[in-house]
Amino acid sequence: MVTVERTQTGLRIERNTLKVLKGLAEYLDISLGDLVEGIVLHAFEGRPPFGPETLTKIEQLREVYGLTLTAADAHLLEER
Repeated sequence: MVTVERTQTGLRIERNTLKVLKGLAEYLDISLGDLVEGIVLHAFEGRPPFGPETLTKIEQLREVYGLTLTAADAHLLEER
């Protein structure tokens, strides 16, 4: 185990994306913060954060919560 210092932050994120992340965290039985940290640390190393089984679950959650955004939409989103 590695000891770290965490800080509370206010993060704005698209509504359906958050629903999928919360659903995935619940499925994996980890906190939302731990999930986001894991995704970011994998991305920083250019490694995929999810295996085939988890990607299948993500696709199911995307359908359930109506998440249609893709990586191509990143940095192009505009708030209402």
